[in-house]
Amino acid sequence: MVSTLAGLGHPLRCLLKAAGLARSTYYHLLSHPAAVTRPDIEPMVAEVFSRTPNGCGHRQIRMCLVHEFGMKVSHKSVLRVMRRMGLRCAIRRPNPYRKYSSYRGETGARVENLLKRDFAADRPYAKMGTDVTEFKVAGGKAYLAPIYDMGSKEIVAWDVSRHPDLAQQQRLLAMLESRLPEGADPILHSDMGWQYQHDWWRNRLEELNIRQSMSRKGNCIDNAATEQVFGHLKDEFYTGREFASYEEFKAGLDAYITHWNTRRRQKRLEGHTPEEFRRMSLTA
Repeated sequence: MVSTLAGLGHPLRCLLKAAGLARSTYYHLLSHPAAVTRPDIEPMVAEVFSRTPNGCGHRQIRMCLVHEFGMKVSHKSVLRVMRRMGLRCAIRRPNPYRKYSSYRGETGARVENLLKRDFAADRPYAKMGTDVTEFKVAGGKAYLAPIYDMGSKEIVAWDVSRHPDLAQQQRLLAMLESRLPEGADPILHSDMGWQYQHDWWRNRLEELNIRQSMSRKGNCIDNAATEQVFGHLKDEFYTGREFASYEEFKAGLDAYITHWNTRRRQKRLEGHTPEEFRRMSLTA
């Protein structure tokens, strides 16, 4: 701006004083213009960012550039390019005024917490988690019940419904049964929701040779692996969007979960997608 105004005949001394710039700084900046960081990756950054309705972060974009486009680029370079392009993935911040509280007594059917917050798994179908989360959609509510594989980071089964009832859980386990490989002996972890204490749920898991694990009462961190999936999902797909109908929401959510499994790369999987990691693990 100073250079442009000086070229129009305004006194440089007055312009530098108004801008708070030293004369030496002004001439240094003129002779050393700021370099534009990696303009060659801008189209690819834009394409990856547009894959989800609310975009994604620089780490996700960098993994896609490396594994899909064969680029050599650092996290910081991708972040600078995103800032220059005005691309920002909104991340929910914790509300310091909202404190979680719940009675910590033992109620209902008690199941041992087999995981004890150890969510690490070196292979698929070893440890899985489930829960139900709520969305406000088209003047009503919708509920997602997924089953998340802690080894491959894949959402192996899911059901979207208007009602968080037992029928939803029955459809969920039917989908899981169709995808479980022969000989699988997984642990399925959940909170102490009524669905997971129901006799049908417990008996069905036993029939499928699935060991049940359950969080302690009032300890949501015991199911943190599944809760973090809900956080990413709402950041990238749901937050700030309006849906004209439940059917539109359901179709979009199904498409996003497919994206999560087949195209969304995971840093803990060394940049592979959940589907790629599962295939490599089962063929190894």
